[in-house]
Amino acid sequence: MNYIILAIMSYFIGDISFAYILGKIFAKKDVRDYGSGNAGATNAFRTFGKKVGAMVFIGDVLKGVVAVLLGRYFEGQTGAYLAGALVIIGHNWPILLNFKGGKGVATTIGVMLFVNFKLTLICVIFGAIIIVITRTVSLGSILGMAAAPLVSIIFIRPLAIELFVFTIFVACMSIYRHKDNIKRLIKGNENKF
Repeated sequence: MNYIILAIMSYFIGDISFAYILGKIFAKKDVRDYGSGNAGATNAFRTFGKKVGAMVFIGDVLKGVVAVLLGRYFEGQTGAYLAGALVIIGHNWPILLNFKGGKGVATTIGVMLFVNFKLTLICVIFGAIIIVITRTVSLGSILGMAAAPLVSIIFIRPLAIELFVFTIFVACMSIYRHKDNIKRLIKGNENKF
């Protein structure tokens, strides 16, 4: 399989919106019309409840896992990074939903689990601690993902340059997709749970 086919395939795996699909199945609603308007796990939790939210989270994580494993199988570690990047982009900007997707946190977790488990575990624990302390999911998501480059430098040995570059990509995507949350955090009116 060549890189172009892998990239397209990974994008369309990311394009599968579990928040949209499960919202339509269980609540007959378009998740994008409620809450934050994002087709992601956090908005699904807030809009449809724990059961649907958990299913969306698991589905979003799994599509990240599937893309990375396919990428690694066909094109090695470079394929894993490429597939990981494109599945996140597909989740965030799905063509099937007019490019109105989620923020990529659950999908990124799925990607990172199979890119580097130790790095993912540290970042997820850090993000979860922030969420528990502040009761603000977006802040924990942003800081957990944004910490990935620093965590990779401190804890991952040997550190491959490809992994470090990928963590920068993940951090930038998270910050960019959470830009409205960051504005609300600065103003002090971000949603808490």
